[in-house]
Amino acid sequence: MYKNSKNKILYPLFIALAVVAGIWIGKVTAPRSFHNAGNRIPLNRFAENKLVYLLSLIDSKYVDPINTDSLTDAFIPDILAELDPHSIYIPAQNFSEMNEALEGEFDGIGIIFNMLTDTVVVLNVLSGGPSDKAGLMNGDRIIMIDDSLVAGKNVPQEGILKLLKGKSGTEVHLKLQRQGVSELLPVTVIRGKVMVKSVEAAYMLEPGIGYVKLSTFSRNSMAELQDALADLSEQGMTKLIFDLRGNGGGFLDQAILIANAFLPSGKLIVYTEDRNRTRREQFSDGTGKYSDIEIAVLIDENSASSSEILAGALQDNDRGTVIGRRSYGKGLVQEQIPFHDGSAFRLTIARYYTPTGRSIQKPYDNGLEDYVMDITKRYEHNEFFSADSIHFADSLKFTTPGGKTVYGGGGIMPDIFVPLDTTGITKYYIQVVNRNILYRYTMDYADRNREKLNAVKTVDDLNALLDSDKQLFDDFIRYASEHGVKPDYNDIAVSRPFMESQIRAYIGRNTSLEDVGFYSQEYGMDNEIQTALDIFNGKQNQ
Repeated sequence: MYKNSKNKILYPLFIALAVVAGIWIGKVTAPRSFHNAGNRIPLNRFAENKLVYLLSLIDSKYVDPINTDSLTDAFIPDILAELDPHSIYIPAQNFSEMNEALEGEFDGIGIIFNMLTDTVVVLNVLSGGPSDKAGLMNGDRIIMIDDSLVAGKNVPQEGILKLLKGKSGTEVHLKLQRQGVSELLPVTVIRGKVMVKSVEAAYMLEPGIGYVKLSTFSRNSMAELQDALADLSEQGMTKLIFDLRGNGGGFLDQAILIANAFLPSGKLIVYTEDRNRTRREQFSDGTGKYSDIEIAVLIDENSASSSEILAGALQDNDRGTVIGRRSYGKGLVQEQIPFHDGSAFRLTIARYYTPTGRSIQKPYDNGLEDYVMDITKRYEHNEFFSADSIHFADSLKFTTPGGKTVYGGGGIMPDIFVPLDTTGITKYYIQVVNRNILYRYTMDYADRNREKLNAVKTVDDLNALLDSDKQLFDDFIRYASEHGVKPDYNDIAVSRPFMESQIRAYIGRNTSLEDVGFYSQEYGMDNEIQTALDIFNGKQNQ
């Protein structure tokens, strides 16, 4: 259970800050303080803190030498766990990995890959990146990385990443299997800076209607979004579907900057309050270029933190329509504080509130397990399928300037609820997905049609190619049958639109369009996007 009284919070915070200092103090003073092994040990200045006292005793008197740094690594997570679910410890070995998505870049070779059964397959070579310069091609199989054989060894994806990543300027030696070439190709790639995109996709869905998928709020998110919106505006965008589904958050300042782009001057975006009730407010400054376009924001149960700040700011200012399912419910702000050894901890320092005064942090009084299981409980309580299953106390009701009722107390409740769609899920579909047959078929298709896929430059090109293959779906059914899933035509009839959409999407991702190729093929089966399109086209009320 999380304890929130003033003393309960102050005490473990003092411990957390004292641990590292205590180890150093113990090493310096222990020989003087703990002599006379057979006598009573005198109390001294670091006995005021039991944990520091204990560590000092272990460091000076334990029968075997021990690394006290490893002990603190074990203590600190438990200390922070007494505070809230989002105050966490980051060991030094995990620091770079946890921060690279937020920083927007990392040192690597610049490919998007996946594991096809037990082989590393290059899905896309990032244009202008290290691998592009070295001559890697989409569809290449990586057989060896330096001296390590990785094909046929069931090396986990995390292990492949460790082998491919490294400091900029260093070399990695690959041996590749390429279609049409009998021998393995040796390629040396010089690692360099690789950009991590937060704007996964941006394209025109229909004339006048743009779509942007934002996957995280990294340091570069606003800059990426500006470029995407400028490009869409040149194509005639007057309405925008902004997809924040699955976006777990990131930098708070990026959410504020993005909200500013869509709001007129003088609108409250968000405010925070710290332990002293010090209130810090952020207002729009009138420089936003997109304060007049129609906007629909898509959220779901995995939209959290900065996603909720942005969705809440637009919803509370009666700016656009929020569509989907209730968001995660993270209304706590963390500061990242480094330790001397390269580790760090993220400490919750404030709560944030939407413009109407909503705190959307869901409760965490019943402990971490209960907190983590909240999403599962929502599913079990039918909240993913019916808005009527979601209940808010009257005290959690707030009213926007336009008279709309909004709710606090655990996530952003959308203006228009769209239930989770499971209508296309059949036994046949589950089998081809669980056995990875659907994905493997698309890779097989890409290998057989690599030249045609490499020629795809636009969504129209992709649509034309896929539409021209009248046997695509029948070919997939044949492939699935050959790989152990016999056709069930009743199930196939139910799941066909869903499976066709996914087959086209995975093939699209195997082109230079990358994620645009994927999302452009899926949206026809996406109920949240279809709801937004209906609103924009006047087929549904907001």
